[in-house]
Amino acid sequence: MSQLDEFIKKMRVAVGSDAGLGKTVKYDLKGDGFVFIDGVDVSNEDRPADLTLTISLSDLNNLYAGTLSPMSAVMTGKLKMSDMGLAMQLQSKLEALGSRMPK
Repeated sequence: MSQLDEFIKKMRVAVGSDAGLGKTVKYDLKGDGFVFIDGVDVSNEDRPADLTLTISLSDLNNLYAGTLSPMSAVMTGKLKMSDMGLAMQLQSKLEALGSRMPK
């Protein structure tokens, strides 16, 4: 199983019956694929989203593992977002998803 497939599997567990985001979110993994979250659906589709976060899969794993802070990721250019305001609104919900991901 690829790292992307493994991450998507873990994200599906975290999302459960509802991601609770109220918006669509796409992680653009810099050439390694995509993670698209829409309500209960988690896929590797490259679809338009309310918020697109561009980050490497390695950095995304570190972000959800708690070894990379969102602020550091943004300040060092490891994380870019399509809409800073929406990202700030969803930050606590995205962190909650991360806390529900299996290790």
